[in-house]
Order: sequence, then C-alpha cells, then structure tokens
Amino acid sequence: MDQKGYRRGSYQSSTSDEDMVEIAGASLDFSMADDDPPLDREMGGFSSYNGEGMNGTNKMMDFLEEPLPGVGTYEDFNTIDWVREKSRDRDRHREITSRSKESTWALIHSVSDAFSGWLLMLLIGLLAGSLAGLIDISAHWMTDLKEGVCLAGFWFNHEHCCWKSNTTFTDRDKCPEWKSWSQLIIGHGEGAFAYILNYLMYVIWALLFSLLAVLLVKGFAPYACGSGIPEVSYYFPLKTLWRSFFAALVAAFTLRSINPFGNSRLVLFYVEFHMPWHLLELIPFILLGIFGGLWGAFFIRSNIAWCRRRKTTRLGKYPVLEVFVVTAITAVLAFPNEYTRMSTSELISELFNDCGILDSSKLCEYVNDFNSTKADDLPDRAAGPGVYTAMWQLALALIMKVFITIFTFGMKVPSGLFIPSMAVGAIAGRLLGVGMEQLAFYHHDWVIFSGWCSQGADCITPGLYAMVGAAACLGGVTRMTVSLVVIMFELTGGLEYIVPLMAAAMTSKWVADAIGREGIYDAHIRLNGYPFLEAKEEFSHKTLAMDVMRPRRNDPPLTVITQDSMTVEDVEAIINETTYSGYPVVVSRESQRLVGFVLRRDLIISIENARKKQDGIVSTSIIYFTDHSPPLPPSSPSMLKLRSILDLSPFTVTDQTPMEIVVDIFRKLGLRQCLVTHNGKLLGIITKKDVLKHIAQLANQDPDSILFN
Repeated sequence: MDQKGYRRGSYQSSTSDEDMVEIAGASLDFSMADDDPPLDREMGGFSSYNGEGMNGTNKMMDFLEEPLPGVGTYEDFNTIDWVREKSRDRDRHREITSRSKESTWALIHSVSDAFSGWLLMLLIGLLAGSLAGLIDISAHWMTDLKEGVCLAGFWFNHEHCCWKSNTTFTDRDKCPEWKSWSQLIIGHGEGAFAYILNYLMYVIWALLFSLLAVLLVKGFAPYACGSGIPEVSYYFPLKTLWRSFFAALVAAFTLRSINPFGNSRLVLFYVEFHMPWHLLELIPFILLGIFGGLWGAFFIRSNIAWCRRRKTTRLGKYPVLEVFVVTAITAVLAFPNEYTRMSTSELISELFNDCGILDSSKLCEYVNDFNSTKADDLPDRAAGPGVYTAMWQLALALIMKVFITIFTFGMKVPSGLFIPSMAVGAIAGRLLGVGMEQLAFYHHDWVIFSGWCSQGADCITPGLYAMVGAAACLGGVTRMTVSLVVIMFELTGGLEYIVPLMAAAMTSKWVADAIGREGIYDAHIRLNGYPFLEAKEEFSHKTLAMDVMRPRRNDPPLTVITQDSMTVEDVEAIINETTYSGYPVVVSRESQRLVGFVLRRDLIISIENARKKQDGIVSTSIIYFTDHSPPLPPSSPSMLKLRSILDLSPFTVTDQTPMEIVVDIFRKLGLRQCLVTHNGKLLGIITKKDVLKHIAQLANQDPDSILFN
C-alpha cells in the first residue's frame, strides 16, 4: 500500500470534531533543552507592573470569570469528549462540596446538586413514558385514519370507536359509528367505485403522513432520521447504567398508567400460548433460524448497496422526493392485500395470536367438527377456506416486505428496523407453523409425531412459530443473541419459550456470520463514516504512537497557540484558515512545552463575546492563558485572559507508547484525541480517525476509503 497516499489522505481528511490539530512552526526536535521558561513566566523587572498603565488603569480583561452560554458545549453531529466531561463534572462537584460548609444555602445547593441527576432521570422517565403512550395511541389512530373515520369523534381509532356499539361479537368491526371513506363520501361501501375511492384515500393519507415526517426531519431535526442505534454511544459507565435503569423504570410505570394497548399490560405483542412446545419442534425452529440468517445477510448487503448508491449519486440530494416515491409505491402495493394494508404492529400481533374458538380472523377459520366450547383447549383441526386464503396472502405479503424493507430503511424519516424485521420473520414462522399443524393433523401417525401428538390433540401452536421466526429474522439482521431474547421477552411476555428463541437466534447469527461478519448497524456505522472503535476486536500489531501521530516527517508542520504572545488577530487567523476542532497551547513556538488544549468552539464564542461586551478588546489585544498577565508596555491595548476555557490536563501519551495501549485508551475512556509528547515537548496528535485509518491500513485496506461524514 502506498504510504505517501495514506499520509496525504490523513492530513486532508474532512472537517469534523475528530480532525487533526495543526501546530505551526513546530519541528520534530527530540533534543532535550533545559533552558525552557516555566509555564507561568516570572515577571522579572516588571514584577510591579501588574498590568497597569501609567495612569493606574487596569489594562487586563479578566474575561470569562462567569461561564458564557455555549462554552463547553458541542455542535450537532459531534462526538462527546467523555474524559473532558468527566473531569469537568468532578471539578464542579468538588467545588460545590467545598462550599457546602460556608452557609446553609450552600449546603442546600450541595444536597440539591447531589439529587439533580436522579431528578433529571425522573423527569426523563415521565416524559419518555408519556411520549411512548402518545406515540402508540397516535400511530393506531393514524393507521385507521387511512381507512375511515369515527363519527362519534374523529380522534377515536376503529377499536375505540366501536367499544360502545351494540353490534355482535362477530360483527364488532362493522359498527355503525365507524365509516369508511367511501361510505362517508358516496354513502355506501360496496362496488368497484367504492373500492377505488377507499384505495385512493389510503394512498393520499400515506403520502401526507410520510411528507409530514420527512419535512419535520429536514426542517427541524435532521439527526432524527433512521433508527438512531448506529449513533446510541459505546461509552457507557456504571453510573449512567443505574440512572438509565431508573429512568426506564419510571417510564414503564408511566406507560402502564396510560395503558395505550388497552390490555393493562406493558408489552406490545402479549402472547399466551396454552400448550407447551415439544423437543422435536426444535427442528423447524432451527429451520426458521436458517431462514432468518439467510434473509439477514441478503438484507444487509442489499440495503447497504442501496444506501451507498443514495450517498454517491444524485438520489441523496432529493430526500423528500425519495420518501414520496417509496411511500407511493408501498401504499399502491399494500392496499390490495389486507395483511400489508394493516399496520405492521397489528400484523405481528395477529400472527402471534393463538387461535381461539371466538376468533374471527381468516387465520383462525378452521373446520370445527367437535362440540367443545373451551377456547383454551382446541385440538388441531383441518384448515378451512379462510386459512388457505390467508396463506397465499401472507406469502405475497412476505415477498413484498422482504424487498420493500431494503429501500425504506435508511430514508430521511424516523424509522427503525425491529418491527419490519419481526414482521418478515413472523410471516415466515406462521406459514411454517400452519404447515406443521396440518402435517400433524393429517399424518399424526408419522414417526416424528408419534408419542407426543395423537389424533384430536392440540400439538402445534402456529403463533409460537411466528414468534420464533420474528426472533430469527431480527437476529439475522442485527446479530444480537442474548439481548435479542430479552427484547422478545419485553415485547411478548413469553418467558417460558426461552429455548426456542435462543435456538433460533443463535442459528440465525451463525448462518448470517458465515456469509458476512457485519450486522446492519455495524455496516451503517462504516457506511456513514462514524469514528467507532469496535471493542470486540483485539489490536495485536507492534506499532508505536509515533507511527500513527501527525504530523509525519514529510507533512506540513502543525499550528499552536502560544500561552501569552499571540494577539486576537493571530488567533482569529488560525481559526479562519483551519477547520480543526481544537488547538494545543504551548509555552512558545521555540520550546513546544505543552500547556493545555483549547477547543475551537470555545475560542470563537469567547472572542466574539469579548469583542461585544468588553471595552478595549481589539485585534492587537494579547490573548493569554496563564494566571498572570505577561509584561507589556503601558501603551499596549487591553489583554484578554482565556485561561478558564483551557483544558490544563489533556490526555497525552509519549511517542514510544505501544498502539495496543493507545487503542485500548480510546476505547475505554471515550477519547476524541490525545496529544503525543517527548520529554514534555509536543510532537503531534492522534485522533480516533487516525486510529481507525491505522487499523484499516494494517488490515490491508485502503485507509483513504474510510470516509468520515
């Protein structure tokens, strides 16, 4: 691989919070000099000057004694420097604790600060639970709105509208309070014209909803598109874990009190199967796992190819048009089939359902030739015409969802992949489950059914197969195993089916890993160029920090900000000429002794505020980061002190530090960059992107092919 190309590409990487920091005038001088001045220079003969002019007026602007809005914050799409934030939090907490003994008010402030984090988690939990309930209710209402409206109140969905109706149980979906659009517009719901009218209204509402979503994302929250999981931080300390658990607990209680599903349960797809599964059923469960792995690998490759085409062609410039076209195609194809017309959550719920004697779904239209009225103990029965109709409709729905999901995931709308993946697996599982059920009914004397499935017994539960298939497909796409089983517990409440779920999840992961190692979220992290260091991969190469740091020996020198000799104009010139996220601060260009690190954003905000609010700050004003002002002539303009925005403890490593340790530091501490020194002198910088490019180079990949967007 061409080493020169790697260096050149590293220096010209795109502008973001991980970009390198330049140090002007620096040379890689490894000699040891003992005549470097201390960090805060002694005043010498000017010790009595103290920044005052001949008339005794204070010429030193001790700016930023009070924090400015925006200083220390991050811009959108920037990763968080966790080490810096943790240090700031410790300093703040230490200062509050030290002041708590000064007065009663300071003590109260200290106690409130200690509980403020938990109070915030309480508020987040309440808000998250409320929003989750609102989303569930609104999604159900908006889905039904595409088919009709409730005359008793337009805010009621179909189910709520018919609660007070006097219709019989079998006709509960035909209550007079609910009207389809054709009934509302032309007065009847039968005939070709009524069908076309309902079809048209379905497509129009789908387009309106999708247009609303994409316009909100584009105009107000561009970072809300997609599922958000590739962006979910990999730095997750124990303190955050406990607080997240508390917030989730509060959110669960809030959601339970709202009861959005109308069943007093917290799970979206509550299941209650009445017959246990048999050991021999692990064979079809494993088959579902194989299907999930194959579909997961196919989906990942196809979706990444489409998303890459979206990013590299003109298609990516028209996100609204893409959403509009994909929605139109989806709606046109979905309406004729009742299993694609309904919402995906409703479809999964119906596929998970264990048919009872009172169920009116076509999936439950079996031939009943018995006199039992027990809804909980129905034997396996011959499939009726409704079941056969549902089978071919589900087969068509499976084909549609397999392909349409490829194009929908990754569009500029808030959308995840859990429910669509589960729908694909649930359809496949229900088809296999009904097939196994009919096989056991007509051939109960076969060897595979002998001993546990006699004639007239309830042997096979198709809903269980749908649940296992959903887990298999979700596992094939995400490559999750243990967490996937836990998620399935949360969604269904089916704790007793841990073995079938784990068998399918593990099989799907093995099959998918045999075809491609990356899950869908790992693939999107790489495609989007997120600087993510995989914690599971070991770094075993014998390279040093000096092999990765920048600048290299043939690279242009880096730029530094000196601690007390640069003017406002000099610093503004550096900011305008570079696009880096921060700059090292050194004693002088000659010594290159490291003082600290200052962020670009903090510099911009501080200088702009100083020019507006502080008299005497001009382009020739000296900026200094020391405790004491430098000795200057009395006629010089006012100086600007910015020590409060200086990070005095940036993370540093020596040039001889093994990269194995450096990589581990970046992973475990959540660093954005670290500085490289030799005997206290600044030599260069290593960013997370440099580490990723170095790993790619050692893996015989082109490091310049890694695009950090």
